[in-house]
Amino acid sequence: MLALLALPGVAQKNEADRVAMPGQAGQSHIAREVRHELLMLPYYGVFDNIAFRVEGTSVTLLGQVRDPVLKNDAGNVVKKIEGVTKVDNQIQVLPLSPMDDQIRQAAFRAIYSEPSLTRYAYQAVPPIHIIVDNGHVTLTGVVANQTDKTLAGMRANQLSGVFSVDNQIQVEGK
Repeated sequence: MLALLALPGVAQKNEADRVAMPGQAGQSHIAREVRHELLMLPYYGVFDNIAFRVEGTSVTLLGQVRDPVLKNDAGNVVKKIEGVTKVDNQIQVLPLSPMDDQIRQAAFRAIYSEPSLTRYAYQAVPPIHIIVDNGHVTLTGVVANQTDKTLAGMRANQLSGVFSVDNQIQVEGK
């Protein structure tokens, strides 16, 4: 079971389903708890991308973050979840780069200032995540329709200093 944090939330089940148990119900409980704990991390933001995979009682953390403290915090909060027996933290810490920081800020302004995309900017953690690694931009997250996905990719492609744009944004319901 692979989950992206930007995906819409997993529906809550009744109290009996929240108890960690082996099998699908236990994995579902763990996935909900992992998603919740990761979204509550204080420094998780639009320039970070964290995903996870649950296999039984084992959780693998994936993605990219700007701050090594965020990687460590993610691993630590997941270890404390009831029912989790193993955490494999494969989150990549992006290299420090003033140029990448400039691209991140420019991409944020370009994407979220677009009139049809501004509605996404008003969420606690905006759903379009901008990952910049040595001038290469990857867009992740979830948007309402294909037009929004395409528009975000076009806005990122217009930036100077960007070598490539990989638009991995998903469309709700697909």
